[in-house]
Amino acid sequence: MTAILWFRRDLRLDDNPALAAALASGSPVLPVYIHAPHEEAPWAPGAASRWWLHRSLQSLDRSLQERGTRLWITRGDSLAELRRIVAATGAAEVHWNRLYDPRIRERDAAIKQALRADGLRCESHNASLLFEPWEILTAQGQPYRVFSAFWRNAARRLPDIRPTATAQDIQWASIESPGLAIEDLALCPRIDWDAGLQASWTPGEQAALNMATRFLDARLERYGEDRDRPDVPGTSRLSPHLHFGEIGPRRLLELTRARAADPTEDPAEPFVREVGWREFAHHLLYHFPQTPTEPLNPRFADFPWKQDGTDTRLEAWHQGRTGIPMVDAGLRELWHTGWMHNRARMLVASFLTKNLLLPWQKGADWFWDTLVDADLASNTLGWQWTAGCGADAAPYFRVFNPVLQGQRFDPDGAYVKHWCPELARLPLKYLHQPWTAPTAVLTAAVVTLGTDYPHPMVDLATSRKLALAAWETLK
Repeated sequence: MTAILWFRRDLRLDDNPALAAALASGSPVLPVYIHAPHEEAPWAPGAASRWWLHRSLQSLDRSLQERGTRLWITRGDSLAELRRIVAATGAAEVHWNRLYDPRIRERDAAIKQALRADGLRCESHNASLLFEPWEILTAQGQPYRVFSAFWRNAARRLPDIRPTATAQDIQWASIESPGLAIEDLALCPRIDWDAGLQASWTPGEQAALNMATRFLDARLERYGEDRDRPDVPGTSRLSPHLHFGEIGPRRLLELTRARAADPTEDPAEPFVREVGWREFAHHLLYHFPQTPTEPLNPRFADFPWKQDGTDTRLEAWHQGRTGIPMVDAGLRELWHTGWMHNRARMLVASFLTKNLLLPWQKGADWFWDTLVDADLASNTLGWQWTAGCGADAAPYFRVFNPVLQGQRFDPDGAYVKHWCPELARLPLKYLHQPWTAPTAVLTAAVVTLGTDYPHPMVDLATSRKLALAAWETLK
């Protein structure tokens, strides 16, 4: 008998409940990965995510080889492939860790039902969240829509959270043919655009653990002060590792406990609370599966988004050529590294939805294709929050001012100068608003607006008024 361990976005051996359950069966374990992006449509992994997935699979396969086995890789319809592997190996059990994207939930439920009907033991487990999305509910048994109330409830349960023990001695099933090579999945780009990603990231379980350790040792104490500063390395940058399951949030919480007696208090509290936002995002996606394309607040279905000139404006926004330095810096960081600082994410999203009045779904689509940490739950929460149509919305229509935000969170201009080097010679007074600089200042800085750097796409004050007027139509 064999127990199949079906890897998906849980590409690690540590703190892996599905692996632990497969081992508990007493049967040899067969590690399997099935590539089936068509089953995730329309939210199949984007280009940056595929780049990461390729390298994460390589890392997992190396770890398995060091332990005496290999990853059985195949592609096609997941149920058909699992049945084929069962027939080839005589497997009696299938274990996997749950995912919460709506299409995947539906697929997995159908697979579990079919395999059980075939006579197999088939179980799913929680490896990617601290809490299942259905575990944290209001006193009335309803899902939360406000983070603070959700987290007050969830945080009380943190002391009970522990990672699954790391498996030591594993009996692997013998594999005569490991199936496809990772290269056969064609995840890497055909055109070499990924140099910035390669320079910025090392995917894999060991790299995730190393990054978590460095962050917790060196930056946890200042996280509360530095996390909003894109000009300093103040964040953990663990989001892609968490998304692909190279490290689990329970292990991360345990590592944080080792450095803070109570992770719900300073200095660890701001970081643990940020992990809580990830939990909240999955809570919302589970209970409101329509939200990747539809606003949580139904009034926003009638929001008067601009439709004329959308393609031209969207292309300039994609390219970081909006004429607003903090916005452009964020979008160029995204294109080069596959990641963007969270403060910059809010600014570029606010500019798209409030100043340009373009639909938030257009921005979410771009992030989905270009972020290495593109996560349906977090991407949806972030865009709906900034657009004002999602959960935890403020009682007013928030329009970020990217000039004031730049002056506050990039006070020395280091972030803008790095990603918009054509502006680097401008005096700090004008760096975040070059259109206000006198001609003589621009000339001395070798900046010609409209040539070296674009004029602003819109006037910030005027576009803010238009956004507020559009919001008034919903009231």
